[in-house]
Amino acid sequence: MAEHLRVAVSGCHRMLLRDLTHHNFAAAFNDVAETEVVGVFDYGEDTRAEFVTTWPDVWPDVPTFDDYDRMVGELKPDIVCIATRQTMHADQVEAASGSGVRGVLCDKPLVTTLEEMDRLLSACGSIPLCFALDRRWDVSYRHICSHIDEWIGPVTSVVAYGLPNTINHGCHWYDTLVGLIGDPTPEWVSGHLNEPDPDNERSALDPSSRAVIGFDNGLVAHITSDGGKGPTFHITGENGKLSIQEDGKEAHVWREGSGVESLSVPVPEIKWPTGPAMVADLVKAVQDGERTSCDVDQARRATEIGFAIHHSSRENGARVALADVDRSLQVESYPWGNEA
Repeated sequence: MAEHLRVAVSGCHRMLLRDLTHHNFAAAFNDVAETEVVGVFDYGEDTRAEFVTTWPDVWPDVPTFDDYDRMVGELKPDIVCIATRQTMHADQVEAASGSGVRGVLCDKPLVTTLEEMDRLLSACGSIPLCFALDRRWDVSYRHICSHIDEWIGPVTSVVAYGLPNTINHGCHWYDTLVGLIGDPTPEWVSGHLNEPDPDNERSALDPSSRAVIGFDNGLVAHITSDGGKGPTFHITGENGKLSIQEDGKEAHVWREGSGVESLSVPVPEIKWPTGPAMVADLVKAVQDGERTSCDVDQARRATEIGFAIHHSSRENGARVALADVDRSLQVESYPWGNEA
Protein backbone atom coordinates (compact mmCIF):
# COMPACT_ATOMS: atom_id res chain seq x y z
CA MET A 1 0.00 0.00 0.00
CA ALA A 2 1.34 3.45 -0.95
CA GLU A 3 2.56 5.67 1.87
CA HIS A 4 0.18 8.45 2.88
CA LEU A 5 1.81 11.91 2.98
CA ARG A 6 0.65 14.85 5.12
CA VAL A 7 0.65 18.25 3.39
CA ALA A 8 0.71 21.77 4.82
CA VAL A 9 -0.30 24.58 2.45
CA SER A 10 1.16 28.09 2.68
CA GLY A 11 -0.93 30.70 0.88
CA CYS A 12 -4.36 29.40 -0.14
CA HIS A 13 -6.13 32.37 -1.75
CA ARG A 14 -6.05 30.66 -5.18
CA MET A 15 -7.41 27.40 -3.77
CA LEU A 16 -10.99 28.41 -3.00
CA LEU A 17 -12.53 26.46 -5.87
CA ARG A 18 -12.87 22.73 -6.39
CA ASP A 19 -11.89 22.95 -10.06
CA LEU A 20 -8.43 22.07 -11.36
CA THR A 21 -7.20 25.52 -12.35
CA HIS A 22 -3.71 27.01 -12.47
CA HIS A 23 -2.21 27.59 -8.99
CA ASN A 24 -5.02 25.61 -7.31
CA PHE A 25 -2.69 23.16 -5.60
CA ALA A 26 -5.39 22.07 -3.18
CA ALA A 27 -7.30 20.62 -6.14
CA ALA A 28 -4.11 18.97 -7.35
CA PHE A 29 -3.45 17.35 -3.95
CA ASN A 30 -7.10 16.27 -3.82
CA ASP A 31 -6.54 14.45 -7.11
CA VAL A 32 -3.59 12.43 -5.74
CA ALA A 33 -4.79 9.78 -3.30
CA GLU A 34 -1.47 9.50 -1.42
CA THR A 35 -1.73 13.08 -0.09
CA GLU A 36 -3.85 14.76 2.59
CA VAL A 37 -3.91 18.46 3.48
CA VAL A 38 -3.51 18.68 7.27
CA GLY A 39 -3.06 22.43 7.71
CA VAL A 40 -3.26 25.79 5.95
CA PHE A 41 -1.43 29.08 6.51
CA ASP A 42 -2.69 32.38 5.13
CA TYR A 43 -2.65 35.93 6.48
CA GLY A 44 -6.26 36.47 5.36
CA GLU A 45 -8.73 35.37 8.05
CA ASP A 46 -11.62 35.31 5.58
CA THR A 47 -9.50 33.37 3.09
CA ARG A 48 -8.64 30.72 5.66
CA ALA A 49 -12.30 30.36 6.59
CA GLU A 50 -13.33 30.08 2.94
CA PHE A 51 -10.74 27.36 2.34
CA VAL A 52 -12.31 25.29 5.11
CA THR A 53 -15.82 25.73 3.69
CA THR A 54 -14.57 24.88 0.17
CA TRP A 55 -13.14 21.47 1.18
CA PRO A 56 -15.27 20.25 4.14
CA ASP A 57 -15.89 16.73 2.83
CA VAL A 58 -12.30 16.25 1.71
CA TRP A 59 -10.37 17.62 4.69
CA PRO A 60 -12.92 18.10 7.53
CA ASP A 61 -12.03 20.74 10.11
CA VAL A 62 -8.56 21.28 8.66
CA PRO A 63 -6.65 23.54 11.08
CA THR A 64 -5.73 26.99 9.80
CA PHE A 65 -2.92 29.28 10.90
CA ASP A 66 -1.95 32.94 10.63
CA ASP A 67 1.62 32.04 11.62
CA TYR A 68 3.57 29.90 9.14
CA ASP A 69 6.36 28.89 11.53
CA ARG A 70 3.83 27.71 14.09
CA MET A 71 2.05 25.63 11.43
CA VAL A 72 5.13 23.71 10.30
CA GLY A 73 6.43 23.44 13.85
CA GLU A 74 3.22 21.98 15.24
CA LEU A 75 2.16 19.81 12.32
CA LYS A 76 5.54 18.43 11.20
CA PRO A 77 4.17 17.79 7.67
CA ASP A 78 5.76 15.49 5.10
CA ILE A 79 5.27 18.04 2.31
CA VAL A 80 4.95 21.82 2.36
CA CYS A 81 3.26 23.59 -0.56
CA ILE A 82 4.60 27.15 -0.84
CA ALA A 83 2.09 29.31 -2.76
CA THR A 84 2.87 32.70 -1.25
CA ARG A 85 4.55 35.75 -2.75
CA GLN A 86 8.17 35.02 -3.73
CA THR A 87 9.45 37.50 -1.13
CA MET A 88 8.48 34.81 1.42
CA HIS A 89 9.74 31.69 -0.34
CA ALA A 90 13.30 31.42 0.96
CA ASP A 91 12.33 31.94 4.62
CA GLN A 92 9.44 29.49 4.37
CA VAL A 93 11.43 26.76 2.63
CA GLU A 94 14.23 27.10 5.18
CA ALA A 95 11.73 26.81 8.04
CA ALA A 96 10.14 23.77 6.41
CA SER A 97 13.49 22.09 5.95
CA GLY A 98 14.38 22.82 9.56
CA SER A 99 11.14 21.21 10.73
CA GLY A 100 12.02 17.94 9.01
CA VAL A 101 9.78 18.23 5.95
CA ARG A 102 10.47 15.54 3.31
CA GLY A 103 9.55 17.48 0.17
CA VAL A 104 8.63 20.98 -1.04
CA LEU A 105 6.30 22.14 -3.80
CA CYS A 106 7.01 25.79 -4.62
CA ASP A 107 5.01 28.04 -6.91
CA LYS A 108 6.73 30.35 -9.36
CA PRO A 109 8.47 32.76 -9.51
CA LEU A 110 11.04 31.43 -7.12
CA VAL A 111 12.63 34.48 -5.45
CA THR A 112 13.39 38.20 -5.73
CA THR A 113 17.21 37.86 -5.54
CA LEU A 114 19.76 35.15 -6.28
CA GLU A 115 20.88 35.38 -2.66
CA GLU A 116 17.41 34.15 -1.72
CA MET A 117 17.64 31.45 -4.38
CA ASP A 118 20.93 30.17 -2.97
CA ARG A 119 19.36 29.86 0.48
CA LEU A 120 16.24 28.16 -0.82
CA LEU A 121 18.09 25.62 -2.96
CA SER A 122 20.57 24.88 -0.16
CA ALA A 123 17.61 24.06 2.10
CA CYS A 124 16.40 21.58 -0.53
CA GLY A 125 19.79 19.93 -0.97
CA SER A 126 18.74 16.69 0.74
CA ILE A 127 15.00 16.79 0.00
CA PRO A 128 13.17 16.93 -3.35
CA LEU A 129 11.93 20.26 -4.62
CA CYS A 130 9.07 20.48 -7.09
CA PHE A 131 9.28 23.91 -8.74
CA ALA A 132 5.89 24.37 -10.37
CA LEU A 133 6.90 25.17 -13.95
CA ASP A 134 4.04 23.30 -15.60
CA ARG A 135 5.57 22.42 -18.94
CA ARG A 136 7.94 19.89 -17.35
CA TRP A 137 4.85 17.67 -16.93
CA ASP A 138 2.89 18.78 -20.00
CA VAL A 139 2.11 15.83 -22.31
CA SER A 140 2.60 17.92 -25.45
CA TYR A 141 6.04 19.20 -24.52
CA ARG A 142 7.16 15.84 -23.14
CA HIS A 143 6.21 14.21 -26.46
CA ILE A 144 8.06 16.87 -28.43
CA CYS A 145 11.18 16.62 -26.27
CA SER A 146 11.33 12.86 -26.75
CA HIS A 147 11.13 13.12 -30.57
CA ILE A 148 13.22 16.20 -31.45
CA ASP A 149 16.34 14.22 -32.37
CA GLU A 150 14.25 11.85 -34.53
CA TRP A 151 12.53 14.73 -36.31
CA ILE A 152 15.42 17.17 -36.96
CA GLY A 153 18.62 15.60 -35.61
CA PRO A 154 20.98 17.26 -33.14
CA VAL A 155 19.88 20.82 -32.30
CA THR A 156 22.08 23.63 -33.65
CA SER A 157 20.06 26.72 -32.67
CA VAL A 158 16.80 27.79 -31.03
CA VAL A 159 14.70 30.95 -30.87
CA ALA A 160 11.94 31.49 -28.28
CA TYR A 161 9.21 34.09 -28.80
CA GLY A 162 6.54 35.81 -26.72
CA LEU A 163 8.47 36.50 -23.49
CA PRO A 164 5.98 38.58 -21.43
CA ASN A 165 8.38 39.67 -18.67
CA THR A 166 11.85 38.70 -17.55
CA ILE A 167 11.38 37.10 -14.10
CA ASN A 168 7.77 36.61 -13.07
CA HIS A 169 6.66 34.51 -16.05
CA GLY A 170 9.95 34.39 -17.91
CA CYS A 171 11.01 31.39 -15.83
CA HIS A 172 8.47 29.31 -17.80
CA TRP A 173 10.09 30.32 -21.10
CA TYR A 174 13.66 29.62 -19.95
CA ASP A 175 12.84 26.25 -18.41
CA THR A 176 10.90 25.10 -21.46
CA LEU A 177 13.66 26.25 -23.81
CA VAL A 178 16.35 24.47 -21.80
CA GLY A 179 14.27 21.30 -21.61
CA LEU A 180 13.63 21.27 -25.36
CA ILE A 181 17.36 21.32 -26.11
CA GLY A 182 18.26 18.56 -23.67
CA ASP A 183 18.97 20.45 -20.42
CA PRO A 184 22.47 21.80 -21.07
CA THR A 185 23.89 24.19 -18.49
CA PRO A 186 23.58 27.92 -19.31
CA GLU A 187 26.93 29.67 -18.90
CA TRP A 188 26.43 33.27 -20.06
CA VAL A 189 23.75 35.75 -21.03
CA SER A 190 23.63 39.00 -23.00
CA GLY A 191 20.35 40.88 -22.84
CA HIS A 192 18.41 44.12 -22.88
CA LEU A 193 15.25 44.99 -20.96
CA ASN A 194 12.51 46.57 -23.04
CA GLU A 195 11.03 49.93 -22.11
CA PRO A 196 8.14 49.46 -19.64
CA ASP A 197 4.64 49.57 -21.07
CA PRO A 198 3.07 52.83 -19.81
CA ASP A 199 -0.34 51.12 -19.75
CA ASN A 200 0.91 48.23 -17.61
CA GLU A 201 2.05 49.12 -14.08
CA ARG A 202 3.59 45.66 -13.60
CA SER A 203 5.97 46.09 -16.51
CA ALA A 204 7.82 48.80 -14.60
CA LEU A 205 8.72 46.16 -11.98
CA ASP A 206 9.75 43.48 -14.44
CA PRO A 207 9.81 44.45 -18.14
CA SER A 208 9.99 42.04 -21.02
CA SER A 209 13.36 41.66 -22.73
CA ARG A 210 15.48 40.28 -25.56
CA ALA A 211 18.48 38.09 -24.83
CA VAL A 212 21.08 35.62 -26.07
CA ILE A 213 21.95 32.61 -23.87
CA GLY A 214 25.11 30.55 -24.25
CA PHE A 215 25.33 26.95 -23.02
CA ASP A 216 28.14 24.64 -21.97
CA ASN A 217 27.68 22.49 -25.11
CA GLY A 218 28.34 25.47 -27.39
CA LEU A 219 24.69 26.01 -28.30
CA VAL A 220 23.43 29.60 -28.39
CA ALA A 221 19.74 30.38 -27.89
CA HIS A 222 17.84 33.59 -28.60
CA ILE A 223 14.76 34.76 -26.72
CA THR A 224 12.53 37.73 -27.51
CA SER A 225 9.30 39.39 -26.45
CA ASP A 226 8.21 39.49 -30.09
CA GLY A 227 5.75 36.98 -31.45
CA GLY A 228 2.53 37.60 -29.54
CA LYS A 229 1.18 35.83 -26.49
CA GLY A 230 2.22 32.38 -25.36
CA PRO A 231 5.49 30.49 -25.84
CA THR A 232 6.55 29.77 -29.41
CA PHE A 233 9.81 28.02 -30.34
CA HIS A 234 11.70 27.63 -33.63
CA ILE A 235 14.40 24.98 -33.39
CA THR A 236 16.97 24.22 -36.06
CA GLY A 237 18.69 20.83 -36.21
CA GLU A 238 21.23 19.23 -38.48
CA ASN A 239 18.46 17.52 -40.48
CA GLY A 240 15.59 20.00 -40.40
CA LYS A 241 13.67 22.73 -38.64
CA LEU A 242 10.90 22.45 -36.03
CA SER A 243 8.26 25.08 -35.27
CA ILE A 244 6.36 24.71 -31.96
CA GLN A 245 3.26 26.87 -31.68
CA GLU A 246 0.12 27.25 -29.57
CA ASP A 247 2.15 26.57 -26.42
CA GLY A 248 3.21 23.12 -27.56
CA LYS A 249 -0.15 22.00 -28.92
CA GLU A 250 0.86 22.41 -32.56
CA ALA A 251 4.14 21.50 -34.25
CA HIS A 252 5.47 21.51 -37.82
CA VAL A 253 8.71 20.14 -39.20
CA TRP A 254 10.55 21.10 -42.37
CA ARG A 255 13.13 18.84 -43.96
CA GLU A 256 15.00 19.46 -47.18
CA GLY A 257 13.40 17.56 -50.02
CA SER A 258 10.15 16.80 -48.18
CA GLY A 259 8.77 20.23 -47.36
CA VAL A 260 6.66 21.03 -44.31
CA GLU A 261 4.87 18.32 -42.34
CA SER A 262 2.34 18.91 -39.55
CA LEU A 263 3.08 16.64 -36.62
CA SER A 264 0.63 14.80 -34.40
CA VAL A 265 1.08 16.06 -30.83
CA PRO A 266 -0.92 14.72 -27.86
CA VAL A 267 -2.91 17.38 -26.01
CA PRO A 268 -4.23 17.38 -22.44
CA GLU A 269 -7.67 15.87 -21.93
CA ILE A 270 -8.52 17.87 -18.80
CA LYS A 271 -7.86 21.42 -17.60
CA TRP A 272 -4.54 21.80 -15.78
CA PRO A 273 -3.45 18.14 -15.78
CA THR A 274 0.06 19.27 -14.90
CA GLY A 275 -1.09 20.11 -11.35
CA PRO A 276 -1.82 16.51 -10.30
CA ALA A 277 1.13 15.33 -12.41
CA MET A 278 3.64 17.48 -10.51
CA VAL A 279 2.14 16.43 -7.16
CA ALA A 280 2.38 12.76 -8.14
CA ASP A 281 5.99 13.34 -9.22
CA LEU A 282 6.82 14.90 -5.85
CA VAL A 283 5.09 12.06 -3.98
CA LYS A 284 7.15 9.50 -5.89
CA ALA A 285 10.35 11.45 -5.23
CA VAL A 286 9.61 11.59 -1.49
CA GLN A 287 8.71 7.91 -1.27
CA ASP A 288 11.59 6.64 -3.42
CA GLY A 289 14.34 9.05 -2.40
CA GLU A 290 14.51 10.59 -5.88
CA ARG A 291 14.43 14.09 -7.37
CA THR A 292 11.52 15.60 -9.32
CA SER A 293 11.34 16.58 -12.99
CA CYS A 294 11.77 20.24 -11.99
CA ASP A 295 14.10 20.12 -9.00
CA VAL A 296 17.00 22.25 -7.77
CA ASP A 297 19.01 22.13 -11.01
CA GLN A 298 16.08 23.16 -13.18
CA ALA A 299 14.97 25.82 -10.68
CA ARG A 300 18.47 27.30 -10.60
CA ARG A 301 18.75 27.54 -14.39
CA ALA A 302 15.29 29.03 -14.91
CA THR A 303 15.90 31.60 -12.18
CA GLU A 304 19.50 32.60 -12.92
CA ILE A 305 18.79 33.30 -16.59
CA GLY A 306 16.19 35.96 -15.77
CA PHE A 307 18.40 37.72 -13.24
CA ALA A 308 21.34 37.52 -15.66
CA ILE A 309 19.27 39.38 -18.27
CA HIS A 310 18.52 42.14 -15.75
CA HIS A 311 22.22 42.31 -14.82
CA SER A 312 23.36 42.35 -18.46
CA SER A 313 20.89 45.08 -19.36
CA ARG A 314 22.25 47.17 -16.48
CA GLU A 315 25.68 46.74 -18.15
CA ASN A 316 24.37 47.84 -21.58
CA GLY A 317 23.94 44.28 -22.84
CA ALA A 318 27.38 43.04 -21.83
CA ARG A 319 27.96 39.29 -21.90
CA VAL A 320 27.65 38.17 -18.27
CA ALA A 321 28.69 34.77 -16.91
CA LEU A 322 25.95 33.33 -14.73
CA ALA A 323 28.53 32.76 -12.01
CA ASP A 324 29.18 36.53 -11.98
CA VAL A 325 25.58 37.77 -11.78
CA ASP A 326 24.99 40.16 -8.89
CA ARG A 327 23.35 37.93 -6.26
CA SER A 328 21.92 40.99 -4.46
CA LEU A 329 20.17 42.38 -7.55
CA GLN A 330 16.50 42.54 -6.60
CA VAL A 331 13.50 42.29 -8.91
CA GLU A 332 10.35 43.13 -7.01
CA SER A 333 7.45 40.70 -7.16
CA TYR A 334 4.00 41.44 -8.46
CA PRO A 335 1.24 41.78 -5.85
CA TRP A 336 0.21 38.27 -4.85
CA GLY A 337 -2.47 38.44 -2.18
CA ASN A 338 -2.88 38.18 1.60
CA GLU A 339 0.61 39.32 2.54
CA ALA A 340 1.17 41.03 5.86
